[in-house]
Amino acid sequence: MKVRYNGHSCFSVFADDGKCIVIDPYESGAYGGAIAYHPVDSEPDVVVLSHDHPDHSHTEQFKSDFKVVRGPGEAKGFKFDVVNTFHDQSQGADRGKNRIFLFEVDGVRVGHMGDLGHLLSDEQIKAVGAVDVMMLPVGGFYTIDANEATDVVERTRPKIAIPMHYKTDKCGFDIAPVDDFVEGKNNVIKLGTDEIELSSDKLPGETEIIVLKHRL
Repeated sequence: MKVRYNGHSCFSVFADDGKCIVIDPYESGAYGGAIAYHPVDSEPDVVVLSHDHPDHSHTEQFKSDFKVVRGPGEAKGFKFDVVNTFHDQSQGADRGKNRIFLFEVDGVRVGHMGDLGHLLSDEQIKAVGAVDVMMLPVGGFYTIDANEATDVVERTRPKIAIPMHYKTDKCGFDIAPVDDFVEGKNNVIKLGTDEIELSSDKLPGETEIIVLKHRL
């Protein structure tokens, strides 16, 4: 399977059979142009939405015959589990609810944390369970910050952690860059590409942080 980082919190996950899952597609130009990434150029079979904000839920850009997933269940041969969380530290009072999505592609367990806005409880950590590839926000303010993201990684221990939702040249939000998250860590790989190919039998034994370059 392949994981492609489109930008912001949006990833395209490609199964070996060609099926495509797009997670949290942003609206290009949203928030007065603060989201300046180009439109997503993958045509999905499934679109997964962690919540319904414009920078995470713009399905109108796609032309394919896709299924939208907003909760647990099955779609196009994939099974999706959900851990319900919040977009803030106030039980959703400020920015609403958030869904962590967990699913398997070609034997690789994927976890997308959405706009997680708080540290996970022990119960939520248990519900997330073993994850091979975790995409998690690190930019702070609207989501967990670098220190809180580090806590999540240390407690869930994914094989691979891919940071997302941080400041770039295409994101005008007042959030931190990815450097704040990776600073001081020894297990960081900056690939300089937007895509990584993974297989269940070649995953690292200890957590690696892989920073992908946004595609769009």
